[in-house]
Amino acid sequence: MAIPTLNALLDSEHNLSFVITQPDRPAGRGLNLQESEVAQWASVHSVSTFKPESTAEIFPLLADVDVLLTIGYGVLLPLEVISAPKFGSLNLHFSLLPRWRGAAPVQRAIEAGDAISGVTVFALDEGMDTGPIYSIKRFALDSDITSDELFTELAELGVEAVLEALADIESGKKPTPQNNTDATRAFKLKKSEGQIDWNSDAQSIISKVRAFTSNPGAWTTFRGGPLKIDSLTLAEEKVQPGLISVRNRELIVGTGSTAVVIGFCTPSGKQRMASQNWLNGARLQPGEKFG
Repeated sequence: MAIPTLNALLDSEHNLSFVITQPDRPAGRGLNLQESEVAQWASVHSVSTFKPESTAEIFPLLADVDVLLTIGYGVLLPLEVISAPKFGSLNLHFSLLPRWRGAAPVQRAIEAGDAISGVTVFALDEGMDTGPIYSIKRFALDSDITSDELFTELAELGVEAVLEALADIESGKKPTPQNNTDATRAFKLKKSEGQIDWNSDAQSIISKVRAFTSNPGAWTTFRGGPLKIDSLTLAEEKVQPGLISVRNRELIVGTGSTAVVIGFCTPSGKQRMASQNWLNGARLQPGEKFG
């Protein structure tokens, strides 16, 4: 999410002093330590990198910094840290604040069926995404957009918002306080939330699947085991909720309203596959259900 903005800052008139990113974490089957994508980017571009284990290690780094910019850092910084730079600290947030304050604004916007999203650059304070706003950029949501796709779009849109906010700081323009009465919370996603309730209406199910694609994933159960699903579309017929049907080699499942067509499945421990391929191996029996 941060790399488009980092590229823009590197090419701008501003001085990108250094980057702060998460410490190396175990990754892959061998659980070998791996740098974050931001750390890898900084190494390629010869930008100094710090990987503090605690927020206390960040404060000494900011003595000669004009602005601290955070993007998806995942840590609530104390007031001592965000106040340390000359002009304070900014955050690039992936929603139209004050709507969707919190950890999962992209996913919650899609899950709720919002018609529009965007990015907000605001001044950090002690609250959860509550600081005054410098810039907002809007983005209309297609009816089939997934969280993965929206993250990519908003990461690019954020570049313009960040550069505009920095220009405002240079010119002495003050940010605008948020209207707290319009605030909503974007709570962190839980894997358990991704389980599909086939008694829900089709559009709600499709929105949830798009919101949870690809992390942590939307899923159902089949023959006692989990099955991730994605790429759902509306079908024309009505089928009993959860009942699996096959029409013209399409995997169709009933909901509380119109049935849905499932495009891809990911069985536990296996690769994502087209639903037609999953059907070949499943050897469905009449009357079998998901969930």
